[in-house]
Amino acid sequence: MSDTATMHIDGASRGNPGAAAYAVVLARPGRPVVEEADTIGTASNNVAEYTALVEGLTLAAELGVKKLQVFSDSELMVKQMAGAYKVKHEDLRPLYEEACRLRKQFESVTIAHVRREQNKRADAIGNDALDGKPRKRGQPVPTDFDVPVTAARAAIHTPKTNVDDAGVRADAIQCLADAAKHWAANGVAKLPPEAVWEQLWSLLDESGVLKKKKAK
Repeated sequence: MSDTATMHIDGASRGNPGAAAYAVVLARPGRPVVEEADTIGTASNNVAEYTALVEGLTLAAELGVKKLQVFSDSELMVKQMAGAYKVKHEDLRPLYEEACRLRKQFESVTIAHVRREQNKRADAIGNDALDGKPRKRGQPVPTDFDVPVTAARAAIHTPKTNVDDAGVRADAIQCLADAAKHWAANGVAKLPPEAVWEQLWSLLDESGVLKKKKAK
């Protein structure tokens, strides 16, 4: 099983600037999902997005996470954290610097951009917070909540793919075995079958098996 946690974050501002909130959905392999969302007063959307990153990194560090994948639908923030864009707005610089400081506490942190539809849960609880229903840490996550595929993939072992057929077969079997163990312990809702299929597809594609079949 992978030891990398995944975290979906989102910030919302009604008025931009206006009433704002942040949201964090943290999924750790073999552990319950942890959610946090609250208002931050009046702020811009970008300030809310950065606040979500800072609060999320703080939460992950407090829970002992060492390796983390962060997913955000804010392309600006993701590119600024990657160094592709400069942080010019003075309201963002303190939050940017704090996020950079917090990032150094982990063994590894990647921050990737996802489309809004891939960030639905964080978006939903952020808007709930703006509607007067914040989500405090430790509050049970609804049982009908499906972990996003990007987060669920952290629960599946990602083996090193081998180029020979026997190695690919062994990797595929290991992937399915890890998924079966996770389902037995946590149920299917916490690890959608689509996530397992995505992992298998990537494994076969990267090993060249699918490409070989396409070439015939």
